[in-house]
Amino acid sequence: MIMKDKQKEGISKKPLGIIYRWLGDRIFFTLAFALGLTIIVLSVSMAWVLSDESSLAFKEFGIGGFLTGTTWNPGVGLKFGALPFILGTMVTSVAALAIAFLPAIAIGIFIAEYAPKWIGSIIDNLIHLIAAIPSVVVGIWGIFAFAPWMRESVYIPVFNWTANNWPSLLPVLGNPMGYGIATATIILALMIIPFTTVLTRDAISKVPREQREAAWALGATRWEVIRMAVLPYARGGILAGVMLSFGRAIGETMAVAMLIGNKNTLPFTIIGPAATMPSVIINEFREAVGSLHVSSLMGIGLVLFVISLTVNLIAAYITRKLSATGGQLV
Repeated sequence: MIMKDKQKEGISKKPLGIIYRWLGDRIFFTLAFALGLTIIVLSVSMAWVLSDESSLAFKEFGIGGFLTGTTWNPGVGLKFGALPFILGTMVTSVAALAIAFLPAIAIGIFIAEYAPKWIGSIIDNLIHLIAAIPSVVVGIWGIFAFAPWMRESVYIPVFNWTANNWPSLLPVLGNPMGYGIATATIILALMIIPFTTVLTRDAISKVPREQREAAWALGATRWEVIRMAVLPYARGGILAGVMLSFGRAIGETMAVAMLIGNKNTLPFTIIGPAATMPSVIINEFREAVGSLHVSSLMGIGLVLFVISLTVNLIAAYITRKLSATGGQLV
């Protein structure tokens, strides 16, 4: 009699458990779908707001005129051209990426292939710590420590040597005051090294052991194993990390704004002041009172949004191709 009651109880609970599981799956799917849709809605809303707010500047100067204009004058004349900031952003970002590329790849290779586990763990934690430092803190360190040191130890000696030997190059070299495009680029390179390093390490760590063993079996040295078997397999992930670091460099604001000197007109010089799209937005948005000035800043924000979105889409495409082809870009 007791066994029959338990069997009946089990039969009655089974449909109820199936209902709970089905309901849980539906709730989870609905929440996940809503959160994913929220990201799309936020991105589209951002693009729409930027487009709407920048329409006045585009109507006044034309899209081509705004993008290629070299004069930024919020005072008399109210003429706004975004080319100095677009060039400043691309120059600092590309130069920072070029400076950071080899050190970041080398650190990633050392952690994944050469370092003992305990040393690799320490370096890995320090890299994550550097990546977590707020950019304003890096900017403060740059203002009070790095820029004065660069001015006294590098810029002034180079400026004096150039003045004595190649005075015609002084306009290209620029003012050695310490706050300029070279200082901001070096600081930006230091800030993006952790991102490339971490993704390089992850890409190398995912290379199958068989790749290494096959190279070892052919008599390759450790460096030859890394060069011929590991890096070709991991190059897709490394390239994706480089692109993500490039996107970070394009959008960096505080540290660059504090160190670049903020010159709003062309031409730029090697060590002289310059400006980027994020730096001009953060420096002038609070003081922008005219509708055309605000619209022009919003137009720069739209250009920055499009460039950052393009870079991130390229990085996502590379990552997807990497996953589909086992690490080889085809």
